Amino acid sequence: MPKTIIRSALFVPGSRPDRFAKALAAGADAVIVDFEDAVEEPLKRQARDNLAAFLSDNTQASVWVRVNAPTHAEHADDLAFCEQYAGVAGVLLPKVECAAHVAAVWQTGKPVLPIIESAKGLLALEQIARSPGVERLSFGGLDLALDLNLNSGTHAAQMFLDQARMSVQLHSRGADLLPPLDGVHPAIGDPQGLHRAIRHAYDMGYGGALCIHPAQVPVIHAALAPSIDDLNWAQKVINASAAAKGAGAFQLEGQMVDAPVLLRAQRLLALATG
Repeated sequence: MPKTIIRSALFVPGSRPDRFAKALAAGADAVIVDFEDAVEEPLKRQARDNLAAFLSDNTQASVWVRVNAPTHAEHADDLAFCEQYAGVAGVLLPKVECAAHVAAVWQTGKPVLPIIESAKGLLALEQIARSPGVERLSFGGLDLALDLNLNSGTHAAQMFLDQARMSVQLHSRGADLLPPLDGVHPAIGDPQGLHRAIRHAYDMGYGGALCIHPAQVPVIHAALAPSIDDLNWAQKVINASAAAKGAGAFQLEGQMVDAPVLLRAQRLLALATG
C-alpha cells in the first residue's frame, strides 16, 4: 500500500492485536485497523496503544485506520495518533456528514476515505467528494439502512440502497476520485451471497468492498476477476494498439477500437494483476 486498485479492504479490531499480523497476511489489498464499531467503549484507548506497539515493532507494516466518528470523544485523539505514525496509510472516516469533518482529518496529512452511511452524508455528497484530501468514498449500506429506517432485505430497501450507491459512484467520478468501495456483507458463512453482492457493486462501477473476515477476501477477488475471454480480448486490443502505432482509432476483428475501448482493455488487465 498505497495501491490504486483496491478490491478488498479487511477490517481487524484494534482491540485484537493478536490478529493484526494475520490480517496483513490474509491477502487483502488493504487492512483497516478499526478503532470504531468493533471496539468496545472501555477499550478505545487501548486500541490505539495496541496499534502503536505493532507499528513500532513492524516498521514496514502499512494499514488504514477507521477512526471514531467526528462526534465521538476519542475522535481527536484518534486523528493525532494517525498523524504520528507513518504506518497509517489512510484514514477511514465514519459518519461523515459535511466537508468540515473531512477537513479535520486531512490535517493529519493522510488520505481520507469517507464512509457515506447516513441521510445527511448522502445529501452532502458533492461537498464531501470534492473536499481536499479525499482519495475515495466508501458506502455504508448497513448504517444507512438503519438511519433511513429501511426494511432491510426487501425489494424496496434494495432499490433505495442502489440509488444511494449510484449517487456515491456518480460523485466519485465527478470529483475524479478512485473507484468507491462497497460496504460489508455481514453473513460470513454466505460466500454465494457475497459473490452476488460484489458483482452487483462492480456492475455499478465500484472497485471493491470492505470486508470483515479473511475468508471473504478470496471470494471478493474471484468475483471481481475478469473472465478468460475478457482477458484474451483485452490483450488482443493492447497488442493491436501497439501495432497501430498510436492511431486514434483502428479495427480489430471487424470492430472499431478507439480510446474508450482501449481504456476498458487496460482496466481489465490491471484488475487481473491486482
